Amino acid sequence: MNEQIIEIDVNNLKETYECNKIAKQASGAVMYRQGKAVLIAAVAIDEKPVDEDFLPLTVQYMEKSYAAAKIPGGFIKRETKPGDFETLTSRIVDRSLRPLFPKGFHFPVTITVMVVSSDAEVDMQVAALHAANAALFVSDIPVSTSIAAVRMGTVGDDIVINPTNSQLNESELDLLVVGSGKDVVMIEMRTLPTQKDGVQHANEFSEDALVDVIAMAADAIEKATTAYIESFTTVAREPLALTLAEDKVDETLYTYIEKNYAEAVEKAIAHMAKSERSSELKKIRTTILEKLEEEGKEADKALVSKVLERYKKTVVRAMILEKNVRADGRAMDEVRPISIETNLLPSVHGSCLFTRGQTQALVTVTLGDKKDAQMYELITEQNSQSEKFMVHYNFHGYSVGDAKYIGAPGRRELGHGNLGKRALEPTIPLDYDGSIRLVSEILESNGSSSMATICGGALALRAAEVDTTELVAGIAMGLVSEGDKYAVLTDIMGLEDHDGDMDFKVAGTAQGITALQMDIKLGGIDLAVLKDALGKASQGKQHILNLMEDAAKDIATSTALPSTEHFSVHPSKIVDIIGKAGSTIREIIEKFEVSIDLDRDAGGVKLSGGDKEKVAQAKAHIESIASTPVKKQMEYKVGESYEGKVKRIVDFGLFVEMPDGFDALLHISKVAKERVNNLSERYSEGDSITVVVMEQKGKKVELATPEFLA
Repeated sequence: MNEQIIEIDVNNLKETYECNKIAKQASGAVMYRQGKAVLIAAVAIDEKPVDEDFLPLTVQYMEKSYAAAKIPGGFIKRETKPGDFETLTSRIVDRSLRPLFPKGFHFPVTITVMVVSSDAEVDMQVAALHAANAALFVSDIPVSTSIAAVRMGTVGDDIVINPTNSQLNESELDLLVVGSGKDVVMIEMRTLPTQKDGVQHANEFSEDALVDVIAMAADAIEKATTAYIESFTTVAREPLALTLAEDKVDETLYTYIEKNYAEAVEKAIAHMAKSERSSELKKIRTTILEKLEEEGKEADKALVSKVLERYKKTVVRAMILEKNVRADGRAMDEVRPISIETNLLPSVHGSCLFTRGQTQALVTVTLGDKKDAQMYELITEQNSQSEKFMVHYNFHGYSVGDAKYIGAPGRRELGHGNLGKRALEPTIPLDYDGSIRLVSEILESNGSSSMATICGGALALRAAEVDTTELVAGIAMGLVSEGDKYAVLTDIMGLEDHDGDMDFKVAGTAQGITALQMDIKLGGIDLAVLKDALGKASQGKQHILNLMEDAAKDIATSTALPSTEHFSVHPSKIVDIIGKAGSTIREIIEKFEVSIDLDRDAGGVKLSGGDKEKVAQAKAHIESIASTPVKKQMEYKVGESYEGKVKRIVDFGLFVEMPDGFDALLHISKVAKERVNNLSERYSEGDSITVVVMEQKGKKVELATPEFLA
C-alpha cells in the first residue's frame, strides 16, 4: 500500500489526510492535519462477534500534553484518566459514527483518536469527528458512507460555518450539526451570553431562526460528505467478508404471541408507562416459555425475548400512529403532572425537588468563592482555565429499581451534566463574583432526567438567591415515523424513547432556546418535521415555565445561605489588613469565621461567612484598621538633617521611621566611615537618631549619618 495524501478544502476547513502512512496493522488509520493541529485516528476490529444484539463500539479521544509542548501537571507526569472535554468528545464521535454501521454488525470495534499536535484556533471536536470518520471509511470494515460535521457560529450579525476558536469565543451561538448526505443525524447547540448596553442577554434563538441555521448546516454537510466519499473511495481497503447477524423474526412465534398474548402485552405496556423496568414483559416471557413446553414445542428463551420485544415495539408504535394513544393515556402534546418543592434541605444554600411524572430530581446549589472554581486545562490553551459554574449529574440505579453499585460518573452522567450546564449558564450573571456548584441527584427516572435537572436547577439557583436573568425549563421530545406518517410526542417517557425514532431535548427561557441535543435513529430527519417538533417543544416548555414561575414566587430564603459583604478601603490600607506575614488577616479569618478576598489595586474587600452577625463584625473590624488617616510622604531636601526613630535593626542596616511616618533604610555602610559589624551594639529599637537625606526617588529615601558625612 503506497502512502497517499488527500487535501480537501470545504466549508472553511483546509484538511489534509495522510493514508497508508501510520498504524498499518490497524484496520484503518489516517494522520489528519488542519493548521498546526495533527491528529492520529486508528480503527481496530475483533472479527469474533458478540452474542448480544448490539454494536460493541468503543471510541476513545485522547489529548497528549506534548501536543501543546507541555508536561502534565501534578505528581504523576504522564496522562492518566481522561478529562471531561475528552470524554464528551468521545461521546460525540460515538453518537455520530454509530449510525454508519450496517444492521446486524455485532463485531467489537475500537476507534482511537489522539491529538499529537495542537492549534489554538482549531475546533478539536470537528477535527476528531473527521479524523475518525476518515479512518473508518478507509478501513476494511464494511462502512461505505461518510459523515461530516459543521459548527455554526456568529460573527457580528452574520452566521459563519466552522468559525475559529477565537471567533467562537465571541459568538452568540455554538451549534454543532453532524450528518450524512442530506440527512442530519445529530445536533448539539448552546447559546453564549453577552452584555449589551449594560444588560445581559442569554441570546436565545427562536425556533424558526434555529431551523434556518440547521438548514444552512445541512447544505454544508451534503457538500462535505460528497467530497469525502469521492476522495476516500480511492484509498479504501477491500472490506472484510463478515457475516452480519440476521434480523429475522420467527413469524410463527410472532403470530402465536399476537394471537394469545395481545391483551397481556398491552397491560404490560401500560405498566411500563409507570416504570422504565420491563419486569411485566419478563413475566409474560416466562408464561410463554412454560406454555410452549407444555405443548411440546421448542422454547428458546433468547428467541422468545427478541420476538416479544419486537411485538411490544410494534404495538407501542401502532397505538401512537394509528390510534393517537400513548401508553399512559396522555395526549400527544401533554406534559405529565409536575410538582415542585424548594429549599427543603435546611443546611443547603439552595435546593429543589422537581418531579415530573415518574421522573424526580433533587437539585442542590452550593455557593463558593473564586478559589472554589474547578481548574482544568485545554490542549488549545497554554494557561489553566477556571470553571466557576459546575453542574454535576448523578444517576442512581435505584431510580429505575436496579440493585446497582454507585461508582464514578460515566459518559452518560458527564453528558447530561454538560447539557444542563449549557442550558443554564447563559442566565448566570457574567459578573458573578464567586463559584457555583449545582448537583442533581436522580431519585426516580422514567424519561429525560436531564430535563428535570435543568428545571430543578433553575429553581435551585433562585432558591440560593443567585440573580439569574430568567428561568430555564427543559423538555424531551420524541418522534414515531412510518412512511409518510409521523407523530411528535411531548415529554416522552422511557418506553417512548426506547421504541421511538428520535431523542430530542430542548431547553430555554420564555424568549427561546439556550441549549438543544438531538439524536436521530432514522438516519435523518426532514426539516419540516424538525420545525414541527420545535414548535411543540416550545409549547411544552412554556407550560413548564408557567408552573416554575408560580413556584419561584413562594421560595423561602434558606437559613444556610452565606452572608457576603462587598466594600472598599484605600488601596494603601490593604497591607495593614494583611499584616506582617499575613498575621492580621489570619486572625480576622479565625476570629470571625469568614473568608476574605482582597483586591490590592482597587482596595476592594469581599467578606463571606455563614453567620451574618460575624460577617458584620469582621467588616467593622477591617474598617477600623483602614480608618487611620492615609499617610502622605514628605518631600525631603537632599543634604538636610532630620530626626527619626530606629524602627527595626537588620543585618544590612536600620529601618528608620521618618517624620512623615514612612520608613527609610539607613544602610550599614552609611552609618560610619569605619566598618561597623554589629549595629545592635550602637542602637536599640526606639532610639532617636539624626539622619541626612542623600537622595529621594518616589517613596525610596536613602539616608546617611552626620558621622559618615563628616
